[in-house]
Order: sequence, then C-alpha cells, then structure tokens
Amino acid sequence: MNVLFINIKELIQVRETSIDFLSGKEMNVLPTLKNAFLLVKKGLIADFGLMENCPDIEIKTIDATGKMILPSWCDSHTHIVYAGNREGEFVARIHGRSYKEIADNGGGILNSAKWLQTTSDEDLYQQSKIRLEEIIQLGTGAVEIKSGYGLTKDAELKMLRVIKKLKEKYPLQIKATFLGAHAVPTAYKDNKSGYIQLLIADILPAIEKENLADFIDVFCETGYFSVADTQQILEAGKKHGLVGKIHVNQFTAIGGIQVGIENNVLSVDHLEEMRTEDIDALKNTKTMPVALPSCSYFLSIPYTPARKMIDAGLPLALATDYNPGSAPSGNMNFAVATACIKMKMTPEEAINAATINGAYAMGLQDKVGSISKGKFANLILTKAINSYHFIPYSFGNHAIEKVFLKGERIK
Repeated sequence: MNVLFINIKELIQVRETSIDFLSGKEMNVLPTLKNAFLLVKKGLIADFGLMENCPDIEIKTIDATGKMILPSWCDSHTHIVYAGNREGEFVARIHGRSYKEIADNGGGILNSAKWLQTTSDEDLYQQSKIRLEEIIQLGTGAVEIKSGYGLTKDAELKMLRVIKKLKEKYPLQIKATFLGAHAVPTAYKDNKSGYIQLLIADILPAIEKENLADFIDVFCETGYFSVADTQQILEAGKKHGLVGKIHVNQFTAIGGIQVGIENNVLSVDHLEEMRTEDIDALKNTKTMPVALPSCSYFLSIPYTPARKMIDAGLPLALATDYNPGSAPSGNMNFAVATACIKMKMTPEEAINAATINGAYAMGLQDKVGSISKGKFANLILTKAINSYHFIPYSFGNHAIEKVFLKGERIK
C-alpha cells in the first residue's frame, strides 16, 4: 500500500537511527515532529519530515489535520488462543476466594486446559481470531501469543498450530511461544519431573519439526516450576532453537530472574514482586523486564514497581497478558493508561514501553515499534486530540480513529 499522510499535528516516536530499546532516563524522551508528513511505499515507511519538506507527488493522500500518528502498539505477552472463559472464577474472587485458592481447587490454568483439550482446532481458531481482530482495532500491530492452556502434547501442538494459522491469515507481526511449563497437569500432579520430560523429550522435537514456535517460556513461581525446573526447560529449549522468556516474580521472588539472566532470556515478565537484588541483577543486561498492569488491576495484586526500576536505570516494556483468568482484555490503551495512573510512569515512558521496548521483547525492533525508514507502516491515526498525553488520560476510551497495518487501513 502506498499512501501519503499530510498535515499530521504530531508524528510520535520518530527515530532517525535504529535503536534496540530505551532504559532509565532515556525512557522519558519521546521524539516527535509537529506539522509533519509521512510517506508509505509498499507497506513500509519510506520518508517523513516537516510539511514544508513534503514531497509533491501523485499518490493517495490522507489529511491528518488535528490528528496524530504513532507506531502501533507492540504487545509482547498474550495468551489469546484459549477456549471458553472463566467468568465463574471472576465472581468467586469477588466473594473472597483468592487466585491461589481457586487454582488449588482445580480452577485457574487447569480449568482452561480442560476446555481447550476438548475444543476442535477449527473452533479454537474461530474463537481466537475474534480476539485478534479486536486487538488490531485497538491499535496492536505486533503481538506475541503463548501456548500453555493445553498441557498435553496434542493440545499444546493444537494451540501452536492455531497461532501459526493466525500468523498466515493476518497482516500484523505475530510471534509464537511454547509455554508447556505453565502448570503441572492433573495427570502428573505427583510426577512433575515426568511432565517436564514429556515437554523436553516429546513435545519440543515436534515443535521444531513443524517450526511452530519462536520462544520457550516457563512459569517460574512457587507451586508451579522451580528455579531448577526453569533451568532445565530453558536449556532444552535452546537445543531446539527457541529463545527463552520467563513468567516470574508474580506472587513470590524465588531467584527466577537470576536464572533467566544466566540463560540470556529475551524477557522476564510480570515482576509484581521485585527485590533490590532482582533489580540489580537486571542492570546492564539485554533482558527486557515486562510489566502487565492489566493483570494487577484485575487480580488486585501489586503493580510492577516501574518507578523504582526505571529510576534504577532499567528498561521496561508494557504488555496486556490477555488471558481468560487474570487479564481478559487485550486493550493496550488501557495498559498504557494504567501504567501512568497506577505505576506513575510518564506518558512518554509508557508509550516507549508499549512501542519500541515492546518490539524488542519480541525480537521485532528492526521491523516495528518506531517511525523509522524501512520499518512496517503499522500505524495508529488518532482522533483530533490536544496532545499525546490524552491517550493515557482518556483511560476509559481510546483515542484511535484508524489503524493501518503495512500501510493499509484495517476496517
């Protein structure tokens, strides 16, 4: 798609030179151009600049007077391929039951696994595509989707095949993550080591054979998978070409961040419980911390201490954690707003966290996440707004007028 946007009130997240991610004080700097143009050719950003330098060419033109353009959101942590829902658990928590109590009594991840194991491939695809189309309309132009609600070989592969089909059918960037180590299934409740061997010896070779995943993930948490388990699973993933990620420090801090860093994981996600030693361990690494504010909001658990982490010089990405149990929303606009309201991030920090840092957390920083020449023209065109601060300010309503993927408007 070729298109020229003109009279852009403000072009946001402009990067002339390529960067991987932003850390510390850098996160509060959000470069923009006012009264700008943006040229898209063959789905890529070809040029941009001030209107006084706008090229005079015959091309489809969109007048963005009063409106702003920024790169689409990069949501690096979701579980949107799932079956059914967990509304009953939502009500149970209102009546005072904790997430742990529900999980210990057969709810939680194991409940979702029961649904998914009996759902057909096609039905699972149809349910998931609705969610994917929804988040595209909400401005997401790159997304990571995890397995982990299968917990059997057949069901985990079914999830990953659905993710692969979504990737083939839709124009946004999709990354797939194998999260077989999401919980120990009931059939292995007294034989966790046997389940880990199933993941390593049986499922991982099948994933590699069909090229079904980019990453491997582990829920490193008390009552789920230990630090030693995590080490074993990450090492096995590397042998099959999968880069590591970890769910870690959601409820307890048990050393998962440190084992992640030792294994050069791309991201460590959740981080609601962060000790000083965990923050110090992440300094000067290439591992991206990822906060999931919608999960904290929904479960009424602590928020990732973003202010403490950024002030210590760390980078931070934001993602939705879209899943049926603890964050049933893929709205990145809400995640950005909640990060500002509850985590005291500035709008600049939050937008950087949800664009270029989110792209890095998926290994996509060279393709999306900023207004840079050669990147995909995955764009948000806002409504007429006063400033980009309105995006998190308007927490109950998004400021999006149109979404473009590879330069083409998504209707």
